[in-house]
Amino acid sequence: MIRLLDSQRHWCVLASTALALAAAPAAATNGYFSNGTSVESKGLAGNGVAIGTGIMGLTANPAMGTRYPDQAAACLSFFSPKRSTTITGMGTFQSDKEFFPVPCGGANFRLKNNATLGVLMYGNGGMNTEYQTNFFGGGVVPGPLGVNLEQLFIQVNYAKELDSGVSLGFAPILAAQRFSASGLAGFSGFSADPTALTDNGDDWSFGAGAMIGATVDAGNGFTFGASYRSRIYMEPFQKYQGLFAEGGDFDIPATAKLGLSYTPQSNAALTLTAEWERIFYSKVAALGNQFPSAGPLGAANGPGFGWKDMDVIRIGAEYQMNPKWTLRGGVSYNTMFTDSSQTTLNALAPATPQWHASIGGTMRINDRREFHIAYTHAFDNSLSGALPSPPFPGAAPISTQMSQDELSFAMTWKW
Repeated sequence: MIRLLDSQRHWCVLASTALALAAAPAAATNGYFSNGTSVESKGLAGNGVAIGTGIMGLTANPAMGTRYPDQAAACLSFFSPKRSTTITGMGTFQSDKEFFPVPCGGANFRLKNNATLGVLMYGNGGMNTEYQTNFFGGGVVPGPLGVNLEQLFIQVNYAKELDSGVSLGFAPILAAQRFSASGLAGFSGFSADPTALTDNGDDWSFGAGAMIGATVDAGNGFTFGASYRSRIYMEPFQKYQGLFAEGGDFDIPATAKLGLSYTPQSNAALTLTAEWERIFYSKVAALGNQFPSAGPLGAANGPGFGWKDMDVIRIGAEYQMNPKWTLRGGVSYNTMFTDSSQTTLNALAPATPQWHASIGGTMRINDRREFHIAYTHAFDNSLSGALPSPPFPGAAPISTQMSQDELSFAMTWKW
């Protein structure tokens, strides 16, 4: 174990904030997980484990595949986060880029014996962070400070309907991540491998995991749903093994979901739904390791984000106004991803929103085509703490904030 002097620990606070950059480029809605993949799900504030939200909703529960005939979908979201960090005595710093497209698409096919097979592709990210003032070292370090992280998932989905209203689903998942960082040269002395810390261009990481799911039609309008996506084990980022804990390892955390939907027998046009999700951020060292840490950046016991496991609660409603139009709405709330003791660590990854509100709708064009739209607003929230002294004079207060807007569109085709 490498023991750091007190002054080195203070500098390691700054070095650790480099890790926070990695979260900023992803769709930082619930930590860095998006609030739903399908546009129908986004219109319900991310609900989808116990209510049908189209074939892209199989990313929430693979068992839902049995609900759909042969069809394909294409979707595109425009994600706009507004992020800033304020340091007393230094000023407020904002990311230059606030507009990112995130695509998705897939198809689902009916098989014999009440089974379906689907192939889905979707992204998480498209964001990056770029600060023209490098506020590490009091803004005297030249050049921009920022990162880019993009994630791509390919899911092969098998679902089968059993007797008594039960459907089961299984989905292997392949994942790819692309990451780059710049402007972190000031922390070379606090990294286990300074040559693999910053300004090394794009690095790719590939990995795999799996998801299982189930739905149960309990009668009287009630449907229960549950799913679990395993941790997706990724190759380490070799070019940035001096940045992330465990030598560049940046696995994608596991998630679990449990939900309920209800369609009143007196009003079949209305469906109400609610669900709970847990994201196991703390189980990935690069995300969950706390600061301070005895090890340098990149070490197994090196600094991480200090992120906790996150719980997300969602409620939503869907109403079919007429054969042409269906309306949706919902709200979600997630527990805080960290606390004030980790504010500096997360200064460049203000994934702070907790409340989200969504609206959406579907227009049935004809028997074979539908158009979907959704809008989500994540309400501004902040996290405050204090920078250490030294290197910052007077233990300067620090506050980091974020709000978000997202507009999504999709088309589906049936045959």
